[in-house]
Amino acid sequence: MSEFKTLILEIEDGLAIIRLNRPERLNALSVALKQELLAAIRQIAKPGSGVRALMITGEGRAFCSGADLAEGGMSADRDMGANLIETYHPILLELVALDMPVISAVNGVAAGAGMSIAISADIVLAARSAYFLQAFVNIGLVPDAGSTYILPRLIGSARARSMMMLGERLPADKALEWGLVYDVVDDDKLVSEALSLGKRLASGPTMALSSIRKLLADSENSSYSEQLTAEAAAQRKAGRSEDCIEGVMAFIEKREARFKGH
Repeated sequence: MSEFKTLILEIEDGLAIIRLNRPERLNALSVALKQELLAAIRQIAKPGSGVRALMITGEGRAFCSGADLAEGGMSADRDMGANLIETYHPILLELVALDMPVISAVNGVAAGAGMSIAISADIVLAARSAYFLQAFVNIGLVPDAGSTYILPRLIGSARARSMMMLGERLPADKALEWGLVYDVVDDDKLVSEALSLGKRLASGPTMALSSIRKLLADSENSSYSEQLTAEAAAQRKAGRSEDCIEGVMAFIEKREARFKGH
């Protein structure tokens, strides 16, 4: 069980579940929450943690409303860029570097940096009442926390521009239509559906799943020939794993594979 104050961390059957837990503030990213989120990710990433997949969601009626703007006051000499580099970037970089698949279960609003965390996941599942918001322009700021990198790659530059420049809500159903999310489910089924997906991934061939994450991430900046080389290297490694041997034997023997993450 969790020993954190601003989030809940649970680990069960290889699946880690992080629940952002500041429901009274719509899970806004306070200094404490950012510190604890980074600590939780690092705990999950440790060798021997037994974690093979991660699910992130929010407690209450929001996934995450973004930065806690009420914290720390406001002044013209406040260095928001330094704040990003020091407190946001480590979270985002270590999240995408995890050697395991990540699912986000978006309940309610995912805005600003909260949206960035949500769409950083490999699989994004949204409740029907959820919505996504690039809120920055509404308060005179520019998109950050990786938004300008991730969003156009998911939905295209024209749609990304409209979200960022107009600062309008994107409902879950339209997010599905645009390819931002994997699926939309009824609100009361969100957690159970996400847990089902998470447990499926946690019982899968972890090395192969991790390599898929890396191959897809690297493909954005690789040439076709470079990507072919990267695929061959990853396949060489996966092909020598115990899970590959088990998967092939299970296929031949017409039974369900029992992957151990090795």
